[in-house]
Amino acid sequence: MISRTVSEMPPVGVIAGNGRFPFLVLDGARQLGRNVTIVAIQEEADHSIEEAAVGVPEAIVHWVSLGQLGRCISLLKQSGVTEAVMAGQVKHFKLFSGLVPDSTLLSVLKRLRVQSTDALLSAIADVLEEHGITLIESTAFLGSLLAGSGTLTRRNPTVDELADFEFGYRIADTVAGLDIGQTVVVKDRAIVAVEAMEGTDDVIGRAGRLAGPGTRIVKVAKPNQDMRFDVPVVGVPTVEAMRGAGASALSVDAGKTLIVDGDAFVQAADKAGLSVIGRTIECTGQHR
Repeated sequence: MISRTVSEMPPVGVIAGNGRFPFLVLDGARQLGRNVTIVAIQEEADHSIEEAAVGVPEAIVHWVSLGQLGRCISLLKQSGVTEAVMAGQVKHFKLFSGLVPDSTLLSVLKRLRVQSTDALLSAIADVLEEHGITLIESTAFLGSLLAGSGTLTRRNPTVDELADFEFGYRIADTVAGLDIGQTVVVKDRAIVAVEAMEGTDDVIGRAGRLAGPGTRIVKVAKPNQDMRFDVPVVGVPTVEAMRGAGASALSVDAGKTLIVDGDAFVQAADKAGLSVIGRTIECTGQHR
């Protein structure tokens, strides 16, 4: 069998949503010498992705509207893409509100038994596969950016913060398992807020308005997290949201949570006096 060099491999497809995630995937793929075709979602992706695409090797950027799944698939196939990554968030409420689906996406929506993000993204992955495009783990080029275990910041959590984390894990794991959200906010062993479609930063802000300073944030992966999509992500904006809400500590799941701009994240957390820990996840999917 003749093996192919990296330069001979088909380009990697990047389906780009909002935030820094697509830029990190682009950089990671380039570092491995891979060509990249980006299909950026008009309503979500940062237009500076066009500037980032100019480099070596140069990436191709196409723009599609959120409901244009058929066009997305056609563009990827035209570029010879056989593997693609979903990178960057699409606000969950946009997936079920105001969406104008093309015929391809409409057929996907008709398949759904439940109106959940996981069900929709899994069905989209199946359609991509039917067209010869395998959706790979969104962290495939970003392994070094996954959260480690233990204390990630200068300050260790206090006894009270650890108690709030332990209290929050059971609720957060249950909520995540039901595909409702990934984050709960706790204060003095009481659940202040549960994330739904609004996103982590918004639920942190809401909790601050409800309970004042001293809240603790528990952000988890789903019990059987599909690493192809909706991977938990934190970054400097998370720290900023915590500072604004007066939150004191954050727990994320080690090996399952992407820390965007990790050094800047830790520096910002240290400057704010926050404690951040990575909870260990067993191979069985159970947490400890």
